[in-house]
Amino acid sequence: MRIPTLILVAASFGFTLGLPCQAQSVPSAKQLENWLKRFPDADANRDGTLTIEEANRYRQTLQSRANRQGNAGGANRGAPREFNVDPGWDRERFPEHAVCYLPPQQIKAIFEQSVGGKRPAVVSFEKPRDGALRIVGTGHSFMAPGYRTFPIICKAAGMTQPLYTHTGGGMTGSTRYKWEQENGIFDFEGRPEPKLLASIANAKWDAMMWGPYFNDRPVYYSCWIDFCLKYNPDMKFYLSDAWPQLYQLGTNPKSESFFTEEVFDRLGAERRAEYSKQVEVLRKQYPDKIFIMPTSDAMVLAAKSYLRGELPGVEGIHRVIGGKERSLWRDQLGHIGPGFDRLEGYVFYATLYGKSPELIDDAIPFGGNDSFPGPRLDQTFRKIAWQAVIGHPLSGVKDEDGDRVDDVRDR
Repeated sequence: MRIPTLILVAASFGFTLGLPCQAQSVPSAKQLENWLKRFPDADANRDGTLTIEEANRYRQTLQSRANRQGNAGGANRGAPREFNVDPGWDRERFPEHAVCYLPPQQIKAIFEQSVGGKRPAVVSFEKPRDGALRIVGTGHSFMAPGYRTFPIICKAAGMTQPLYTHTGGGMTGSTRYKWEQENGIFDFEGRPEPKLLASIANAKWDAMMWGPYFNDRPVYYSCWIDFCLKYNPDMKFYLSDAWPQLYQLGTNPKSESFFTEEVFDRLGAERRAEYSKQVEVLRKQYPDKIFIMPTSDAMVLAAKSYLRGELPGVEGIHRVIGGKERSLWRDQLGHIGPGFDRLEGYVFYATLYGKSPELIDDAIPFGGNDSFPGPRLDQTFRKIAWQAVIGHPLSGVKDEDGDRVDDVRDR
């Protein structure tokens, strides 16, 4: 069993040791039954029944093995790209008890019970007068930098950004995982947490944002789309397409001299094709509703700009390869380096609002180190973001007249 699979299986049994995905939850009998079907080796005494104790011991064994293999693998580890998905995703309908089939007030009541009065069960916003969109979103750690900077950028552009998210780390932030978690189905049997569903069903929203994950399928998105459009028929949907990652190369290069503009063009083309294929399927089902936030194209443009010496203050391409702190990417999985959270946020802003961040006059108070990124690099990020957005055929933004405003929204 390879290391990514070990990590995934161990995470599936994370109910007792406080893992982020299922902290402090007790599995139901139905969930234990489902786990037994998927992981029969967990039944230590072979009596045909999986107990909590057996599941916990199995999880600990796999986690220990994963840690040993992970230490041996060192920097070559990444997120699991092969994993089991519940066969229920292949059926025409989700289980009848799925939260998505309940009326809005009942969905709200379920989440009220889940949060125990510690926060509102429904988050809502009046229609903004400043042009801002009311946005819900899911996502993982690749989306987190942009989710942090996006509202700051919007504020500098004169808007207060309504943004309500349900996020996680790695697979736990994927659209599939969050749908199961919110609905209380499959791996979350009997334990619904409808954080977004309660607010989508009981309030007005304009858009939803997602981050992608390995082995995504259109159905992992269409379930969210159908639910949103049921209550907010004018909503639009935006998928980030992440960016190139080292796993695409097979093995890590020995030095950064390997990276050329041609290499980045190839890696970017692979990433664009992968997610464009998903979105094209959805666009046929939902015309004029689905768009890509081209974060991948933006990082490719940034990498090529670095190779030309056009990113002042940036010291390297990949910290794993070159060892420089101020690199475009900082780890094996592919999280972006210091300062590049601005670039991701600028791509979000440019795609959703159809305006170049270059049109924001003032310096934006992102916080942190004021010396890096400096003003020149920040302006370069703004320019790159706009180039990426208007250059992607599925972004929904065009600027043929060159005024740095979407041609449709400029009318």
